[in-house]
Amino acid sequence: MTANSDQPATSQIDVDDLTRTAATDELTWLSYVLGQANDDYHGSDAPQMSDAEYDALKRRNMAIEARFPDLKRGDSPSDQVGAAPIDGFGKITHVVRMLSLGNAFTDEDVVEFDRRVRKYLGLEDALAYTAEPKIDGLSLSLRYEGGVLIQAATRGDGAVGEDVTANARMVQDIPQTLKNAPDVLEVRGEVYMSHADFEDLNTRQEARGAKSFANPRNAAAGSLRQLNAEITKDRPLRFFAYASGDLSAPLADTQNAAIERLAALGFSTNPLTQLCDDPEAMIAHYRRIEEQRATLGYDIDGVVYKVNDLGLQRRLGFRSTTPRWAIAHKFPAELAWTTLEAIDIQVGRTGALSPVARLKPVTVGGVVVSNATLHNEDYIKGLDSKGAPIREGRDIWVGDWVQIYRAGDVIPKICDVDLAKRLATAQAYEFPETCPECGSHAVREEGDAVRRCVGGMICPAQAVEKLKHFVSRGGFDIDGLGAKQVEQFHSDAWVKEPADIFTLRDRFGSGLQQLKNREGWGDKSASNLFDAIDDKRRIGLGRLIFALGIRHVGDASANLIANRYGTWSAFEGAMTAAVIGEGDAWETLIDIDGVGAVMAGSLVRAMQEEAERASIDRLVAHLDVQEAVQVTSDSPVAGKTVVFTGSLEKMTRAEAKARAESLGAKVSGSVSAKTDLLVAGPGAGSKAKKAADLGVETIDEDDWLALIGDA
Repeated sequence: MTANSDQPATSQIDVDDLTRTAATDELTWLSYVLGQANDDYHGSDAPQMSDAEYDALKRRNMAIEARFPDLKRGDSPSDQVGAAPIDGFGKITHVVRMLSLGNAFTDEDVVEFDRRVRKYLGLEDALAYTAEPKIDGLSLSLRYEGGVLIQAATRGDGAVGEDVTANARMVQDIPQTLKNAPDVLEVRGEVYMSHADFEDLNTRQEARGAKSFANPRNAAAGSLRQLNAEITKDRPLRFFAYASGDLSAPLADTQNAAIERLAALGFSTNPLTQLCDDPEAMIAHYRRIEEQRATLGYDIDGVVYKVNDLGLQRRLGFRSTTPRWAIAHKFPAELAWTTLEAIDIQVGRTGALSPVARLKPVTVGGVVVSNATLHNEDYIKGLDSKGAPIREGRDIWVGDWVQIYRAGDVIPKICDVDLAKRLATAQAYEFPETCPECGSHAVREEGDAVRRCVGGMICPAQAVEKLKHFVSRGGFDIDGLGAKQVEQFHSDAWVKEPADIFTLRDRFGSGLQQLKNREGWGDKSASNLFDAIDDKRRIGLGRLIFALGIRHVGDASANLIANRYGTWSAFEGAMTAAVIGEGDAWETLIDIDGVGAVMAGSLVRAMQEEAERASIDRLVAHLDVQEAVQVTSDSPVAGKTVVFTGSLEKMTRAEAKARAESLGAKVSGSVSAKTDLLVAGPGAGSKAKKAADLGVETIDEDDWLALIGDA
């Protein structure tokens, strides 16, 4: 069942504005939906509704009943605890009912809880409370007589639970016998599964071809409620004790001391349980637990406060479904549903096109969320980067009812979509193939999950970061022009692309007035900057290629490319002529050792993209690009193309390549008709075979060392 299926229109109306007829209809619907949710959670261990949505619907039910008391149904969710025991298990009637807890969602709710307790007791002085993590597991009652475990029962509907005694005996944290315990002792606590054990269990389930569990709570509940106790024995269940029920003699006078007594009897109790003197201390401990939540190794969904004095607990007693002396302070929901109103594209500094969901604002994890990430175009389609379905292949359309996930400081994301609620007005989203910032092509390279703008410097979204790269130490390294100055000049529209750096003197150098009057600048510093810029008009080819900021091209690769082509004209001519994946120009490019198809494709696209190429040409017009330094050598390998393959035993592959290049050789990563020499070590495979087929001379490492005079 979908949580909001057949939801009446009245559910969107403020309770104060409901008519009696509308209220009657909605109470009927709420009774069904919440009853089904209880059965899914407590009966089937397969919740279909989030805790946040369940809590919100239950609060609305109570609000309607408060306004129309005479309309309260006999099967009102307000009077329900858990769900009836399922068939297959014996039934155990609880001597002391196992009730659920009321909920607090804000700090004000906690203060109000304390006020109600003291008002009921007629006390003005502060009260002490215990505060402990609320474990997200399955409630369990253990009955010991004469120190021997005789029965174990789930909460069930609060009055009658399921007999899971045989299964409880399989849980290592549950003692089978006790020493120095009251003759009758009912211990209550929570069965749970740690995160590590949950992952191990799912790994084993998958290896057996069995169904995986959705979360640790479902796994713990499903494992305890097995008709075959041997299955439970194979499951890594744990147990925290937190209270007592039926007793022949008191454990202690206070809740805190009772927990200590349970620990002394051999039960695991939560180490984060703390005694608090007032609501401020309770809330402070709640915050501390909330901060540790992600590192505890097990799931919790709030903090439980209990009046510490057990005598006062007895005086306070119970309402129909909850104790007056305890309350659960729930953590903010991490999941919520809302409408996806639009999808915008943001362009990052590397040109990545990132889809951003614009949402009808919704509170998630205590924060109002109006934007969320959609990762990439495949994610929107319901596919992972390899084309396999995610979300069972459900795609996301603008106008859809979507689920938002947020955890701590993690950027909110859309994690699911409800296709049953897709409106006729919803529209499929077409991911753009051009950059929304500059209009350049947006290309998705093979193996990349992200589509990227190839506009480079002419793309405003990329310009500043690319300019910072351009003037970085490995690039032009202009003295006095760093990241801070680049941001300033770009903000003032003085420098939009690298070519603008080399026209600064012409545009603003006369009198230096516009520059020297800015904070941090004077006549001397301005003049020094212009001189430093002029000094870098003469630049090496490798440095220029790196400074262009072409994706995948690092400084080492840039120098390899420069060494292969020698001059700017040869390089730009080859890139202009290249066709990705075919032809001599392409083969020459990928023949460079260290240049693969991905890098080569990035180079070619950057140099052939009209707008970016125009920006590069404007830059080069202001430069004196130096030829790559060619190693002159009279060695027998100077000018030859050499390929290394297999294992080298007397030097590393990197050392061999560097040595060959120092002697004037061109090192390639693949064998072709242009290869002059193959150096083959042990383990040489396909390259050796191809060299033999092409008639390429092949020698071993010793022959290579002898050839270059290093033997």
